[in-house]
Amino acid sequence: MNRNHPPRVNFHIRLAEAKDLCAMVKLLEVLFRVEPDFSIDTERQRKGLTLLLNRPDTARLWVAEMEGRVVGMVSLQLLVSTAEGGESGLVEDLVVLPERRGRGVGTALLDAAEGWARARGIHRLQLLADRGNGAALAFYQRLSWRGSRMVALRRRLE
Repeated sequence: MNRNHPPRVNFHIRLAEAKDLCAMVKLLEVLFRVEPDFSIDTERQRKGLTLLLNRPDTARLWVAEMEGRVVGMVSLQLLVSTAEGGESGLVEDLVVLPERRGRGVGTALLDAAEGWARARGIHRLQLLADRGNGAALAFYQRLSWRGSRMVALRRRLE
């Protein structure tokens, strides 16, 4: 936290609410266009966001508002880590509208998630980023996120 931000324009970070669902679904569409592992399915995304909103003890969603419009979001979910001997946090979705990037919005969203995690005593955050998304990878590196030797694997159960 307390990072040097680019010159800020007026925006506000707050916890997401049910009224933000449509805007967050649209943000996920922006994100999933650059993440080929995921497909845009507005009903699934709405369902997932609703589940996160209904789990305030183990998950949080924040939105960035600018001029009365939601322009970014981040989600954080807690997991039990045997390596940490406690909870760790998974940053699931961080996205800012392309035309609103470079103004400190993404950094402020991550700061909000990190602040909540620190207040809970979390010692490690982790996230997955698409290896082909150079802009996102450079952004995370600027904010002191480092790569891991771990490899993400997945298996669909449908």
